[in-house]
Formats: sequence, C-alpha cells, structure tokens
Amino acid sequence: MYPLRRNRRLRTTEAIRSLVRETTLSPNDFLVPLFVVEGKGVKEEIASMPNYYRYSLDLLAKEVKELWSLGLKSVLLFVKVPENLKDNSGTEALNAEGLMQRAIKTVKDAVPEMLVMTDVALDPYSIFGHDGIVSEGKILNDDSSAVLAEMALSHAKAGADFVAPSDMMDGRIFEMRTLLEDEGFHDTGIMSYSAKYASAFYGPFRDALDSAPVDEKDVPKNKSSYQMDYANREEAIKETLMDIEEGADIVMVKPGLCYLDIVRDIRNAVNVPVAVYQVSGEYAMIKAAAEKGWLDHDAVVLEQITAIKRAGASLIASYFAKDVVKLIS
Repeated sequence: MYPLRRNRRLRTTEAIRSLVRETTLSPNDFLVPLFVVEGKGVKEEIASMPNYYRYSLDLLAKEVKELWSLGLKSVLLFVKVPENLKDNSGTEALNAEGLMQRAIKTVKDAVPEMLVMTDVALDPYSIFGHDGIVSEGKILNDDSSAVLAEMALSHAKAGADFVAPSDMMDGRIFEMRTLLEDEGFHDTGIMSYSAKYASAFYGPFRDALDSAPVDEKDVPKNKSSYQMDYANREEAIKETLMDIEEGADIVMVKPGLCYLDIVRDIRNAVNVPVAVYQVSGEYAMIKAAAEKGWLDHDAVVLEQITAIKRAGASLIASYFAKDVVKLIS
C-alpha cells in the first residue's frame, strides 16, 4: 500500500493544507479579558504584561468598540480596587455604584450587543488578597460563598450577561444559581472556573490587580487550600461535574497550555461549552522570549492558541485575542 498512500500529498501546498485543516480559529473563539481602574483618560501598561493595559471607564468604552469592530464579541471584566475600599468581607463588591458595576454599564452603553462576563471573586476587594473571607488562618467557605452569590446578583442587576466565579469555594455555583433564580435573573449565565489550579503562572495577573496574598500572620501564604493541586487529574472531572449539577452553563480550565490533558478529559466528559484561560504567565513568557529574539512571537501565539482549541476548548480567554484576530484576518 505504501506507494499508493502518500500522506504528504495533503501537505503539498498551503491551499491543500488549509482545505484539510482539522482545527481553525475565528474571532468567535475568544473572550477578551479587560482590566478596569478608576480615573479618566487612564491607559496604564502592566509592567509584567507588555502591551496590555488597565483602562479607565472612558477608554474602556473606546477599547470595547475597537474589539467589536474586529469581530470580538465577548469581554471578561476585572477591576483594580483602590486600597481604601478593601476589607475582609467584600463590602465594596456589593456596591451598586462600584467600579465593576459601572464598568458593566459602560460596556453595554458603548456596544449593547457585546457579551459581558464578570469576574466573581473577593481577591480584588480583599485586604488579604484571598478569594474568600479569612479567619484564624483559614478561608471560610460558606460565608465566602454567600458573599460571592450576592456579588453575582449585583453584577446581574448592573447588566452582566454571565458571571464568572473564579474563587473555587465549594458549593458557590448552587448559591449563585439559586439566588439569581429567586431574584428573577433566569437568563444570567454562569461560567464557572471549575478546574482552576494553584498555579505559579498567575503572577502578572496579580500585579495587574494588586491582588496577591499578603504576607501576614494568620493569613494563608497561598491559595492551595481552595485552588486545585496541579498534580491531580481525576479531581478536575469531579469538580466540573459538580459545578454543572449545581447550575454552571459553561465550565473553565485554568491555566491553559500545561493543562491540555485536563481540557481533553473534561471535553470528553461533559456536554456543555468548555472554556480555557490562557493566563498572564503564559502571555508574559511569550512576550519576554520574543523580546529577546528567542521565539517568533506571532508563530508561537498561533501555535499555542490552536493547541488549546485542538485539545477541546469551545472558547478561549486570552490576552492575545486582538493579536490573533488581526493575524488570521
């Protein structure tokens, strides 16, 4: 059979390679993470994330319009909260006129059709930099989940299409879904960070929001008591199935590239969309290596994003979204 079957025939030219390509990218594959700050006319580059910025609300509106013009239809909002508004119980997170709530309205006013997803976690609001309430060296699960549910409701009231809990507290999806239903927000979706690992790749993100755990007595030094152990695989399936049972509409694996086996496992196990977050550390590594001339920036970005989709991602949160859309257009 060998002389009759030559696999290289299907690789001969770009035309045939494009025709038989199994995995393709489009603007519809992406969620665009956006960082929001107080002020006016603010566009601050994040030092550890070159060419990525924090925006004040006026420039957020401008950025969202540009994204829409490129065919990008969904944003994932994060806010950098002023220090004087932080506490240990997420008080500011429930402020109807808080930065997140105003950011949601800003996006919807700028581009009403834009799908708005919002980060639901306490770390941007926490004096301790944790995703939950801290007490005597521990993170309180149920008390934190109750606040997170109220936070999700506040985002829904402001106009969010989806809330995206990134905290990894047990049972918080049920708390959120129940409260949203009770308050009449039947169409507000939940994208759960179902398999979020305690990863070393989050550093630049924590710089962007000033949300790293503080080094103080009786404060957990890291997030390993609630985020998943990166040595575990089967646990991710359990966590994800529980979130779906509790009411999650979309599930997420975070980070991306080091967890493609998890992405494929979950894709094979569930019948809901699977999101993947290509995180800040992944972004920063490519930027740093490209700056040194060690990697071809665009080629590596396309290869990594394609690998994430090939592994089973239905949608990808990526700081490279704009770059990729421009490259594939």
